[in-house]
Amino acid sequence: MNLHVGLTDFLIVSAILFSLGIYGVVTRKNAIMVLMGIELILNSANLNFVAFTRFGLMNLTGQVVAVFVIILAAAEAAVLLAIVLNIHQQLNTVNVDEVDKLKN
Repeated sequence: MNLHVGLTDFLIVSAILFSLGIYGVVTRKNAIMVLMGIELILNSANLNFVAFTRFGLMNLTGQVVAVFVIILAAAEAAVLLAIVLNIHQQLNTVNVDEVDKLKN
């Protein structure tokens, strides 16, 4: 059995990941779940970069950009987690809808 995975297959999986990430960002009220949605969006972009590199449409730059996106995602997760912990300490909640109470 010869199984050939093409560029289209990678793009379909990436589109599914991106759609799930957007759904997670838009529909969730919990800040941790919103962070997970953002991570799914960034991973779908990484999958696109690596797929285009693999199928010869880019040089090695796709993989280099993917590594930078992973570094950016790690830094973003650390900063956002610190913000969420600070919000939880101040308001005893992590719901995004209740963050506007910080103005008071």
